[in-house]
Amino acid sequence: MQASIPLIAGLVILAFVVSLPCGYLRENFKKYSFMWFLLIHLPIPFIILLRIKAGLDWHVIPLTLGGSVAGQVMGGILNRRRKRNGKAG
Repeated sequence: MQASIPLIAGLVILAFVVSLPCGYLRENFKKYSFMWFLLIHLPIPFIILLRIKAGLDWHVIPLTLGGSVAGQVMGGILNRRRKRNGKAG
């Protein structure tokens, strides 16, 4: 079955949005600690479930992985920017 582009784009955007808070929180933990790894991998089962429920096959995995990585990176950038601007809490 051929997947529609809006469906794939929506899933990639959702992967980004789900990973954003995890990337934000991940910045507060020591690199390679348990929580650091947990926050990186926490969104993955949810994204896999959404991909399966949407009826998309494994060909979409690189796109959702890219969206998830982009969300993690952007969350970290937002956290560092907040701290740099003196709004650490």
